[in-house]
Amino acid sequence: MLDKTRLLLVDDHAVVREGYRRLLESRPDLTIVGEAATAREAFEQYRLLAPDVLVLDLGLPDMGGVELIRRLVQRDAGVRILVFTMHREPIFATQALRAGALGYVTKSSPPEVMVGAVYQVAARRQVISPDIAPDLAFALLEPSGGAAEELSPREFEILRLLLDGCSAEDIGTRLFITAKTVQNCHYQIKAKLGVRSDIELTRAAIRLGLI
Repeated sequence: MLDKTRLLLVDDHAVVREGYRRLLESRPDLTIVGEAATAREAFEQYRLLAPDVLVLDLGLPDMGGVELIRRLVQRDAGVRILVFTMHREPIFATQALRAGALGYVTKSSPPEVMVGAVYQVAARRQVISPDIAPDLAFALLEPSGGAAEELSPREFEILRLLLDGCSAEDIGTRLFITAKTVQNCHYQIKAKLGVRSDIELTRAAIRLGLI
């Protein structure tokens, strides 16, 4: 009997999940064991189902994907995560990989790239989709990218939520931390990016492709 690789799909759009469920289940050695639309559902499904590979979108409505990766790795150092996302900016890829994802594939990639990446991650190998690999390599060589690289996965998620207009209280509720911790991280983020005000922070975020 064929041993199938068991997958958990995490994306807040049901239509998108259905699309790549059909694509992945067209392969006889892959099977979808669960789906989740939020980070909380994903965490619970991972705990209950213990899938071989978790295919994850970064744009979730509650907790961001980078923070979810960090928490899953904290729970299980052997978790295998493939990020499947619309974000092409190098900072998203570097943050996801630093948090513990093994693969990063954009949704603009051909279907065979996504399927191939699932097999690579299942084999515990790192993979980057070819469409962003040159930009990612260039960004890693850029001296100006260094400050952003110093942001921890949690600081990156807090920055992303601040840019979405969330208050410290809202962010604290989403990430299960206090508003005071959020405010302290806000200060650290500005210090690491070398900016003094929220206006300068917004300009820095634009340069990084976060807005």
